[in-house]
Amino acid sequence: MGCPYLAYRETGDEQSFDEARAFCTVVDEFVQPMRADICNDRYELAHERHCEIYRAHEGTGEEGSADT
Repeated sequence: MGCPYLAYRETGDEQSFDEARAFCTVVDEFVQPMRADICNDRYELAHERHCEIYRAHEGTGEEGSADT
């Protein structure tokens, strides 16, 4: 199961996109494809362990100190 704070939006930043883009509702920003891989728990990544934004928001770790 992916991050509960991940959303896909077709509009934002006064633009519209042909395909929906990954958006982090915690930081209120679109995220890069690598970040979306973490959010979606792809390639043996896990948002609970590898996303400093999620961990800081959930109070399970400090921002910027992701464990591997």
